[in-house]
Amino acid sequence: MISSTTAPSRRRRRARAAAAGLAALTLSVLATGPASAEHTSPGTCSDEGYYVTTSRGQVTAYGTAVHQGDASAAAPARPIVGMANTPSGEGYWLVDNDGGVLRYGDAPQLGNASALNLNQPVVGIAPTPTGDGYWIVASDGGVFTYGDADFYGSTGSLRLNQPVVGLIPTNTGEGYWLVAADGGIFSFGNAPFYGSTGDLRLNKPVIGGSVTRTGNGYRLIASDGGVFSFGDAAFYGSLGDIVLNQPITGLADTFGGNGYWLVAADGGIFTFGDAPFCGSRGGAPLPAPTVAITRY
Repeated sequence: MISSTTAPSRRRRRARAAAAGLAALTLSVLATGPASAEHTSPGTCSDEGYYVTTSRGQVTAYGTAVHQGDASAAAPARPIVGMANTPSGEGYWLVDNDGGVLRYGDAPQLGNASALNLNQPVVGIAPTPTGDGYWIVASDGGVFTYGDADFYGSTGSLRLNQPVVGLIPTNTGEGYWLVAADGGIFSFGNAPFYGSTGDLRLNKPVIGGSVTRTGNGYRLIASDGGVFSFGDAAFYGSLGDIVLNQPITGLADTFGGNGYWLVAADGGIFTFGDAPFCGSRGGAPLPAPTVAITRY
């Protein structure tokens, strides 16, 4: 396992957050033609970091991220499909496709969906802003809440064109978006609708997304590395015109929100905007595919 050096203090992280809040945000809207990428200087691995995990629960930490443990010594019975960080960055949850949850570091155990009779497999997990709760989402759009995560609705009773691939909470935690593989967006609670790719013919399916720091936009990522921006989500580049060795399986925004990392199934890391490259497993054999990336 690759582990990082000592993590920055919470005070330092708060100071960085305050500075990021003053940064100007550029409005970006989806266009059917090529988008122009915003230009920004990369950050450094001394104040940025990320975690990646494989379907066997092997977690690798880069940059400021500190390895808090994983399931690699005793592979989980079901494949890991998602990962979520605590607000401090000093803990995380892994969720398997049966709804089982593993916790590490300062991540509390708040319950899981493994004892439920699920109609469809679980595809992801997302934390509340406090870190005292999380949502688990299944591919039919069923939403399961734990801790202080509230239920605002689901698509579990609807007939979907394409399966749900993820849940993106709003920054207040009082709503969320469900993302479907065709880029369809379903808004619940205080989550506004800023647009979708549901009416476009995509080259490859959407596999996830993220919300901007302001909460006034989101971006979607496809398995070919195509990036689609809505609301005030700036576009910093994509891999849509590049032949990849393995499909993209995850997206994580930088701390300041002015860039993002993409991770491929072979552990390769691609950086855009102010996202620094802090390492990858792209050149080393992995016993299982990489399925998620989260920012420290």
